[in-house]
Amino acid sequence: MEEINKDLRTYIEETILPLYRGFDQAHGPEHVQHVIQNSFELIPAARELYGQVDANMVYAIAAYHDTGLQFGRENHGVASGQYLMADEKLRTWFTAGQLTVMREAVEDHRASAGREPRSVYGRIVSEADRDIVPERIVERCLEYGYKHYSGLTGEEQIQRAVAHMKEKYAAGGYMKRYLPCPQNEEGLQTLRNWLKTGEIYEICKRYAS
Repeated sequence: MEEINKDLRTYIEETILPLYRGFDQAHGPEHVQHVIQNSFELIPAARELYGQVDANMVYAIAAYHDTGLQFGRENHGVASGQYLMADEKLRTWFTAGQLTVMREAVEDHRASAGREPRSVYGRIVSEADRDIVPERIVERCLEYGYKHYSGLTGEEQIQRAVAHMKEKYAAGGYMKRYLPCPQNEEGLQTLRNWLKTGEIYEICKRYAS
């Protein structure tokens, strides 16, 4: 585990992470903790490829990456970056230049952003946010559907989830990866196999029941 400034960690744990309790299950406290942990695990690879990486910046970026959801789902990456920049307390630990890089990384984290991250920090949080554990992806996709498309029948929820995973994770899908991560590579291959063989439908049925 990287050494993080104690006061920064305390502030984020007491003030920022509790925000995730108000988000849907797919973006709740468990998700942000996964992204933080994944981000730390990616630091060695990022340093090998890009040089110096500040662990405090990585931690804060991961913690703030979905905070914009409190203002709505649409454009929440941009809203999360704005929320980070508006938090004057962060100026206790980071320079104006660092905060700009952090804002850009938060903005760039979404798989649907449509552009490459502008810095190594954006690459780290983007790859960490992928969190490609196949069973978890299925669960999160269904949970999101139940939350935001509550009028769908059970069968329609499954069809929606399968269609979304095809669009995002199938070969040629919109999700891009930016750092080597064995867990994500293995998970993506499993998901693609499920999608190719049609097994994904039966797996969704198990998690939906």
